[in-house]
Amino acid sequence: MNTETRDKKDFTVLGSRKTQYPTEYDPSVLEAFDNKHPENDYFVKFNCPEFTSLCPITGQPDFASIYISYVPDGKLVESKALKLYLFSFRDHGSFHEDVVNIIMKDLIQLMDPKYIEVLGKFLPRGGLSIDPYCNYGKPGTPWEQVAWDRLAHHDMSPEDIHNR
Repeated sequence: MNTETRDKKDFTVLGSRKTQYPTEYDPSVLEAFDNKHPENDYFVKFNCPEFTSLCPITGQPDFASIYISYVPDGKLVESKALKLYLFSFRDHGSFHEDVVNIIMKDLIQLMDPKYIEVLGKFLPRGGLSIDPYCNYGKPGTPWEQVAWDRLAHHDMSPEDIHNR
């Protein structure tokens, strides 16, 4: 059995024509696969411009673009599983700051990346937008210092906002 065949058999949602969309927050839908280039440091970036969650107090919907960037070690996240995972927040009540930290921690648990960062750019509600950012660098590696440097200098040049 070659590697390509084995990899496809290991996935439960990729290639499925009967996709089940989670109706509640569900990190168990996340799936990972082996990094074929673990000797290389490289970034993988996902942009989710249609992210939705609920305010935990009012139940009103919150809309955001979620940006996930990571440097893989031994595993990478499978993209369809990531889409279903992000969709699982649709009816989940969490504050914006909580959302990005939950996503980051779930992905760390899944992949154990060298480095990861998650940025949420939430649309304004009540005249205020919130853009939480979190990151992580694997302890004892150069990525630990990268994480600190990026956090310490994050958003030092605020963007030019045109009503999003």
